[in-house]
Amino acid sequence: MAKLVSKTYGEALFEIALDKEKSSPGAASALLEEASQLLDILKSNKEFDRLMKHPGIAKTEKLDVLRNVFETRVSPEMYGFLHLIVEKDRYRDLTDILEFVFEKMKEYKKIGVAYVSTAIKLSAAQEAQVRGKLMETAPYDSLEIHYLVQPDLIGGMVIRIGDRVVDSSVKSRLNDLTKQLLQIQLG
Repeated sequence: MAKLVSKTYGEALFEIALDKEKSSPGAASALLEEASQLLDILKSNKEFDRLMKHPGIAKTEKLDVLRNVFETRVSPEMYGFLHLIVEKDRYRDLTDILEFVFEKMKEYKKIGVAYVSTAIKLSAAQEAQVRGKLMETAPYDSLEIHYLVQPDLIGGMVIRIGDRVVDSSVKSRLNDLTKQLLQIQLG
């Protein structure tokens, strides 16, 4: 259910951003930057988060707090969106909704997200080489790459972009070899 909620409301905010972009180029990016800053503020202010999620506080009081805190500090679109979220009792899903919007905007702007896992930390030159190879093969205009160190890989690397995984790690090769050896019947 939470996925459906974040998708439904996230799609709505994404559409608002695209509509705003039509009349004012760069407005979608500005709205997303505002959403990113809002998310950072909400994550760092636990008291506000607890207040907005508290079941014993009336919705009208939450809307008053929202108005006092955000009405003049965020764009009218963002304030209207936040008001709707609180009005529909979906504040608990706000982080998931905003994360969905960020992913949707990256997809729209053809920005890929890659996770590269290696046994040891790559040098800057190696990271640049990996970036170059990925840009040659990936259908994106740019890539956001997260480099992770996982010593249990032993060597090689595992690359994940969306639902595609390329596993060229030594650990994976050893596991494959073990499976093949176990299938051999001695006789």
